[in-house]
Amino acid sequence: MNKKQKKMLVRIIIAFVLFAGLLVCGHMGLLESIEHTWILFVVYLIPYLVIGYDIIFKAARNISHGQVFDENFLMMIATFGAFGVREYSEAVAVMLFYQVGELFQSYAVGKSRQSISDMMDICPEYANIEVDGLLTRVDPDDVEIGSIIVIKPGERIPLDGVVVEGESLIDTAALTGESVPRRASKGDEIISGCVNGSGTLKVRVSKEFEDSTVAKILELVENAGSKKAKVENFITKFAKYYTPVVTISAVALAFVPPLILGGSFGEWIQRACIFLVISCPCALVISVPLGFFGGIGASSKLGILVKGSNYLEAVAEMTTIVFDKTGTLTKGEFKVQEILPEGCGREELLEMAALGEGYSNHPIAASIREAYGKNINMNRVGQAEEIAGEGIRILVDGREVLLGNEKLMTNKGIAYIPCESAGTVVYGACEERYMGAIVISDTIKEGAKKAIQSMKQVGVKKCVMLTGDRQQAARAVAREIGIDQVHAELLPGDKVTKVEELLKEQQGKEKLAFVGDGINDAPVLTRADIGIAMGSMGSDAAIEAADVVLMDDDVGKIAAVVKIARKTLRIVKQNIIFALSVKALVLLLGAFGLANMWEAVFADVGVSVIAILNAMRALKIK
Repeated sequence: MNKKQKKMLVRIIIAFVLFAGLLVCGHMGLLESIEHTWILFVVYLIPYLVIGYDIIFKAARNISHGQVFDENFLMMIATFGAFGVREYSEAVAVMLFYQVGELFQSYAVGKSRQSISDMMDICPEYANIEVDGLLTRVDPDDVEIGSIIVIKPGERIPLDGVVVEGESLIDTAALTGESVPRRASKGDEIISGCVNGSGTLKVRVSKEFEDSTVAKILELVENAGSKKAKVENFITKFAKYYTPVVTISAVALAFVPPLILGGSFGEWIQRACIFLVISCPCALVISVPLGFFGGIGASSKLGILVKGSNYLEAVAEMTTIVFDKTGTLTKGEFKVQEILPEGCGREELLEMAALGEGYSNHPIAASIREAYGKNINMNRVGQAEEIAGEGIRILVDGREVLLGNEKLMTNKGIAYIPCESAGTVVYGACEERYMGAIVISDTIKEGAKKAIQSMKQVGVKKCVMLTGDRQQAARAVAREIGIDQVHAELLPGDKVTKVEELLKEQQGKEKLAFVGDGINDAPVLTRADIGIAMGSMGSDAAIEAADVVLMDDDVGKIAAVVKIARKTLRIVKQNIIFALSVKALVLLLGAFGLANMWEAVFADVGVSVIAILNAMRALKIK
């Protein structure tokens, strides 16, 4: 409990002791001598003000700002009315139990916020820079790209960078929810926000603090509560119109029946006060946002950042999920698997391909150079031309070399031998003569098959894979992990078109999600109903464009966030139905004089507490 909650608890205890004492005195007949005097009013006013002064202050302040109709106003009017008809004990009871409900709400919201704000603890306070052999602490904001920082055992990594010296285990739990530490040694990339283990590391900074992983996460966390779900927006609008209608109805109930039917104004004013207490929309206004907050908090415990409750609601309605293949379902670690020369030697084919791919930074090009394993003399390489979606044309030793896919061979009129091996095939030709093919394949991620199965189990109807790879390689991966639909040999722009086609197939409230990690995935992430990005290995552009960010590259967590989202939406709907049903029933009873102030207190505070406790279930995850 924080200081504010402790102070409220003390007020509740004091007011309860005073109120209980008055009830006991009343039952023992000790208050009979002052029962019809203003002294009894003053006696009951003391516990009332102890527990309710802040509600009256808030109501008065809001009225002065033009915000008349809210729960504070309803409570103030209802209790003033109860005092007016000399129902002093009911007036104090209403305010007391209302504040008990408020305390429950505050505690529940605090628990939900804590699970999200735990992510804020990842913010580093300082970075160590070595100056003249001594370590100096500086603000991470002041460290420039290229600087060498020293991270001692147990310290939080302040900036993204590459290890240049040392070896250690890195605790990534705060970001990824993964309890097993990761080993980091020379040449490995490490990200800010994680905790260094047992070894000292020297790291060359690769990003300024404002562009670092930790800064981006903090920005996402701070903005997570600003985007409301449709259900939340409905409740906000509902309360905006509902409260004035209820207040006007209560006034009508207090004065119209006695004027038309005759009888005591006091009895109808009491009914109107009961009506006001019952109708207070606290249970809805509190429990609906709290439920979504709990869902976002539960996700953050698993290392999944949901950027707003509207996206959590969309995830709950997701029926189709589309994956980019490389880096999402596969590791993106390409290796040369086969070299198939035709009319030349293996070494000649591999050397020609390595020279042709000498300037490219594509993973496939890197795998060919790695397989060649020798120094490449780029002086032998002349003019290069990239042919979009097909490959490259390049001069090697003055001869024209073509490296690419089947389209390139066909369009250039090269008589090639189609390769049926599973994987990415790079065909080569020199001076219009076919030289052979090199087969490169990517490794499927551990757990990718299980992740697809988990998604089917939680109700995702269709899993689709998009890739620029050729059909044979794509289908081999799809068969192995259980993908329903494959679209291969796509250019980056084709992915957006394909996602738009799939979006048209969605019916009613069905939603489509796209999962990707690369910079070329950003347009598709934006176009899908829900964009899901890999936070650990993903590009900044993909993370920025996404609605949900997985802080590691574990696609298995998508099923978990779907489960959390559906549980959250189920809890929110339960609370809405429960609160409205109980209130409608007790409102009718109150209007006909069949419910007293104690039933009214249950319909307001009791329903609120039950709804809050139910909403807190969204925080619990297995």
